[in-house]
Amino acid sequence: MRVLVTGGSGFIGSHVVDQLHAAGHTPCSFDRRPSPFHAPDEVETVIGDILDPAALSAAMEGCDAVLHLAAAADVGEVAKDPAGAEALNSRGTFNVLEAARGQAIEHVLYASTIWVYSDGASRRVDEDEQLALPSHLYTATKLAGEAYCRSYAALYGVRTTILRFGIPYGPRARPAAVVPAFVERALAGEPLTIAGDGAQSRRFVYVEDLAEGAVRALQPCREDSCRVYNLVSDRDVSIREIAEVVRDVVGETEIVFTPARTADFGGVAVCGERAASELGWSARTPFEEGVRRYVAWRRGEELTAGDALVTA
Repeated sequence: MRVLVTGGSGFIGSHVVDQLHAAGHTPCSFDRRPSPFHAPDEVETVIGDILDPAALSAAMEGCDAVLHLAAAADVGEVAKDPAGAEALNSRGTFNVLEAARGQAIEHVLYASTIWVYSDGASRRVDEDEQLALPSHLYTATKLAGEAYCRSYAALYGVRTTILRFGIPYGPRARPAAVVPAFVERALAGEPLTIAGDGAQSRRFVYVEDLAEGAVRALQPCREDSCRVYNLVSDRDVSIREIAEVVRDVVGETEIVFTPARTADFGGVAVCGERAASELGWSARTPFEEGVRRYVAWRRGEELTAGDALVTA
């Protein structure tokens, strides 16, 4: 199967490309930049922007499916640039679906987020949860994308699948994410700062597990035109626990607390049983092991950078 991966040069997208290769598919990355994680001739890449409908349509020619991962994913950056985030997350998803309709793509898979559950009253949720109106713009833009997926499935018969990702972490992660940010501070001997009391919890998922789940969702397992899956681990990890695990892996460092963020995701128990039963997928990597792998990768990056400086 030939699969276009929007955002294929990014954190999650690059791992999805790797998993597609491993599963015997042919990935094509569509991104604004070449992948920094692959050799130039390792992955077919189309340099383009999801805000350019013509470029998207051309890139989809000859593809069987699209894994749409390109998005503004840093909630802090979304708050700083709401217009840019809305364009990328909402209009960009619309463009992907419209291009897929024009090219008669068999299947579009959309990367959403478990943040969509953040404003509800339930403490345990599954894919059938009635979602509340979002308080954070990031959640609003991702829900807009979900709505477009449902509409294109109902109106035009475009087969879509919505993947609500748990909080990803692991090698290649963007530095602003919580695990990399804590690791960077710990490696630098700086205190780990927690917003609020640290009781907020997340369903983290190691990125290689997550990428495998996204690829598993390509399989035709249901007749539903717009199926939803939570790709999460089965464990809630509090922000305080993250700091403690990072401290244990990296070395002794201070943990300090600051006022809570506005509209932060307090955390709910998100059920991943549907993905297990229908896709045969579950997250395998324990959180502590995932953090150890990330720290090992990060230290390897430092060594590589140091060697490059010495060579230069």
